[in-house]
Formats: sequence, structure tokens, C-alpha cells
Amino acid sequence: MGRPATRPAKLKDGFYIEVKNKGDRSGIKIRRDNRAAMLDAVEEYRRIKDIVILGECKSDKWLEPAKKVV
Repeated sequence: MGRPATRPAKLKDGFYIEVKNKGDRSGIKIRRDNRAAMLDAVEEYRRIKDIVILGECKSDKWLEPAKKVV
């Protein structure tokens, strides 16, 4: 057992969504290489989960603001 991390892990370049169970506060981040693959994942999870599109991350910086999918 080691020491816990002191800073957050760096994110890989790509498009991110956050998938949560309905009513939960936190979820998991899912990364896809391109926008089309990300939108396919949104359609897959949309019926049973809450989805937040986090946007594109490049060099550990967000290029667009997050938006919730209804």
C-alpha cells in the first residue's frame, strides 16, 4: 500500500462524457478519440443514465464548456 496521489491524474487528449446513474452526484468519465464516437456513446447511454458532455480536452485543457444532455 502506497501513499495516495497528491494531484489529479492528467487526462489524455480526446472527447469526454460523464455518465451517472439517475440521481447520483458523481459518475465516470468516458473518453473517445473523435466527436462522432463520443456522440455514439451518448446515444447508447442516454436512455438509462444521466449524461454530461464535458467536451474536448487537449494538453490537459478543456477547449469547450460542459453541457448536460436532456
